[in-house]
Amino acid sequence: MTETRPPTSHDVARAAGVSQATVSYALTGKGAISQATRDRVLQAAETIGYRPNLAARSMRTRRSGRLALVTGVGADNHMRMLGGAGEAAAEAGYAMETHCLEGTAEDRTARLLELAAGRQFEGILAFIPVVAEALATASDSTPVVTATAFDDQMHSVGDLADASLIDDFITALAAAGYRRFVHLAGSDKWASARSRRAVYLAAVERLGVESLGVLGGDWPAETGRRAVLSLPEGTPPLAVIAANDILAAGVLRGAAERGWSVPGDLVVTGWDNYEFGGYTTPSLTTVDLDFREAGRRAMRLLTAALRGEPAPDPTGSLQRIVWRESTGAAA
Repeated sequence: MTETRPPTSHDVARAAGVSQATVSYALTGKGAISQATRDRVLQAAETIGYRPNLAARSMRTRRSGRLALVTGVGADNHMRMLGGAGEAAAEAGYAMETHCLEGTAEDRTARLLELAAGRQFEGILAFIPVVAEALATASDSTPVVTATAFDDQMHSVGDLADASLIDDFITALAAAGYRRFVHLAGSDKWASARSRRAVYLAAVERLGVESLGVLGGDWPAETGRRAVLSLPEGTPPLAVIAANDILAAGVLRGAAERGWSVPGDLVVTGWDNYEFGGYTTPSLTTVDLDFREAGRRAMRLLTAALRGEPAPDPTGSLQRIVWRESTGAAA
């Protein structure tokens, strides 16, 4: 039986229509080649399934080809970010290792500085808060890029906690004729919950629609159900802006118990685009956040720094509204 030979860099050069040297420049980030040429080489490498031999490159260049990603212990969204970061590292010709650090910001910073001083990695990317001043004094160590995406409790912060699409929800629903709104908030321990609450309050004030207030303050579906059951009998028609899909699912249950139709008596929006939202009755309008792309963008900051290139400008939003049945014709 004939074994299939793994593709080599010569095969990449042939597929991309460039020289062997150009392939080397594209994969290592060195040399004066255009971005279009680099993209063509990387696309050819991906198409034929080429993966750089990091061990051989390390012996030849004295570079390890290894990157470290420093983070904390998290859940599903966190893992999707790690997956995206790993993909971007591989595209740039690196192997990525993940290090989960716990303790205070000072504890994590000390461990990170140990990793940097060991010079086992060409670069380190940090997703969690560290002491920036301490990193600045370690100029002779491995380069470290901080792209803080989570707080000490691994709750989303920064761009991942942006809530501007709440304004889009309310604007669209007001244009569809809804004049009465309520917000089901998550726990204030989350930056994302605080941000969604703030955008809700600003939007109802800007549009001059009526707000029945901010209810909830926790994430379980039962919180959403109880909030609906507590509303006065003459409340509908009403637009419910829930801080996540789980709360919104509770709203659907509470509405059914009261005999209120969705959409119609109520319209409901969620957040997070959990898979179950596409299968509720009615299906749930929500916001999808591309954590995998967020991970890719963060890793590209590190690889660009290692290559001495300008930080790449992000293209497109990480968030998008998924309009479904729970908001009727508002889309």
